[in-house]
This record gives sequence, structure tokens and C-alpha cells, in this order.
Amino acid sequence: MSDFWVASGHHLVDRHDGGGLVVTDDLLKAYFARPELAPPEDAGVVERTLHAALLAEPRRPVSRGEIGAIADADARENWEQMIAFRDHLLAHPTLEAAYLALVRKGVGRTPPLFLNQLVHLILRNALDQTDDPFVLRAAELFFRPQRVTLHEGALLAADEERIAGTNPAPVSPLVSMLGLEASTEIDVMVDENAETYWRRSDGFDMALDLSGGRRGHGALARVIEAWVRHLLNVDVEVEPLTEVREANLVWYVGLDAEGSKIGDQLWNGEALDEAASGRVVALYRLRFRDPAVANSALKGESVYLILATNTDKVLRMKPQNLVTGLPIRHLEAVS
Repeated sequence: MSDFWVASGHHLVDRHDGGGLVVTDDLLKAYFARPELAPPEDAGVVERTLHAALLAEPRRPVSRGEIGAIADADARENWEQMIAFRDHLLAHPTLEAAYLALVRKGVGRTPPLFLNQLVHLILRNALDQTDDPFVLRAAELFFRPQRVTLHEGALLAADEERIAGTNPAPVSPLVSMLGLEASTEIDVMVDENAETYWRRSDGFDMALDLSGGRRGHGALARVIEAWVRHLLNVDVEVEPLTEVREANLVWYVGLDAEGSKIGDQLWNGEALDEAASGRVVALYRLRFRDPAVANSALKGESVYLILATNTDKVLRMKPQNLVTGLPIRHLEAVS
């Protein structure tokens, strides 16, 4: 089995005996080397000194006074957020534990970029033994916003960062449809080209067919199962649905902000208008393999999962909702 998601930084972390990821100096140095923290040419001596010191000793304590002495306001804010994030990671035994603490207690000022990077790393760990490229491509939805388009009866999701505006001479109908630059190569993942994912996984340049009943729809269910098992130590079975009739909506989880809004409407007995219905990308039914782990409020019923786009057809999944929204009796023991 080939390596994948090298850009996640998984080679920069250690493994805890319990299977979680442990922060290393190399990982912290990679954060401090980010362009946002690199002092510009006109940066003052305080900022330059701090940056150099942390590259040499990434766990070095940093006082509020040191950051406050940086002249540029934007640089001060960047450093405040970075040091707060670093200190949060170092305060927990694993990245998994740090992530759980963040999403349960409130992310505060933690930049979404940092949350997505954590999810990227944690999923790389959870899916380490996966040999199905469709599952890995579906997992990108957890940490990469997607542009969703209906094309010739297929519901296609492409990486939003690969969407780069129009071009007068597109190289293919798919590139034209998604508004990609002609220099951008993108293919819809199918059985015939799926194996190419291993060498291009860091390019995020394969579109996924999320149409009901197709490989991508089912693959996302497998990722959800792996995510819940890895973080919450709970085994679940997630069933992709192509339609729902007379569902007993005792419990639901929106897999993104729009999915939560739609779930709220259904919970309150409101009918969905055509626009809201058209934004629903995928539906799933989740069952606990051991019913005893479920909260009594579930009453033996299933949990419904709702994934939807916003009005711009952009999908921004919130995997933390699976951590905070499932009706589980006990807290996991993530190490």
C-alpha cells in the first residue's frame, strides 16, 4: 500500500502507545515556518528574534509581553493565535485529545485553518491502513471545502481551492463547468483511474461523485465510521440513504452548518422548500453496534446525518459535529 497525504505532516509526529499522535519539535517547527509567521523584510528586531528563537527551540515559553512588543498589529495577532494553539497542543498527550478538548470547550479564536490541519493529521492516522482510494478521497471533505455541481445527472464535488475562476480556453468540459483554470487538471474518480490517487493525493485534483448509491456516497459513510471509532472509541454502522420516507427523527446531526439548519427545520415540523431540498448532498442513517453506548434519549432509534451545501454550492463539512452531536452515554478514553 502506498503512502498518501504526505503534506499532512504525518511523518513529523510520533505515535503514542494508545495509537494517538504525539506532538514533536519537528511538527512545531513546521508551524513556525509557515509563511504567515515568517517576518517580512521590514519586520522589527523583536519579531525577527522571536521567530528565530522558536525555530531553534519550538517549545520555548513565550510571554504576553514578548508578543505585545511586536510593532505590527497583524503580526501580533498571528503570534497570539499561534502560541495559544501551540500551548494547547502541548497541554494534551495526543493531537486527538487536543482536538477533542478544542471542539468540546469551544474553539475560541483558533483559526479554522489550524482545525482543518488537525483533522487532516488525525484522519491520516485513522485511515492509515485504508487501501480504498474512494474512501481517502471522500475523507478530504472533512478538511477541504468542496464546490458541488450537478453534471449530467452526477453530483460532483471538487476541491474549492482548485476552483480558480474562468478561463477563455478551458481544456475540458469538466474544467469549464467547475470554473477551473486551463492549467488545472482535474478528473472525476472512477474505477479506471482510482489507483492514480496514491501519487496525486496531495494535489486534491480529483472530483468525487457523491450521487446516491455510487461509490463516493458509500465511501463517505466509511470515513464517518472510522472517525467516530478513532476519536470516540465507539463502533457505528453508517448506511447511505438515497431517500427517506416517514423517518422517526428522534436524533439528527448536521454534518455542516447548512445540514444543521435543515435538520432544525425538519425537527420543528417545517416543510423544506425546493431550494433547501436541492442543497442536500447526502443523507445517512447511523446505528450504534452496541446499543448500550447510546443515550436513553435515542429510544433505540437511529441517528440521521445530513450533509448540505450553502447557497453558493460550497460544502464546508464540520466533523466536530460528530464529536459533540452524537448521543453517547460515556466519554471516550483517547490517549
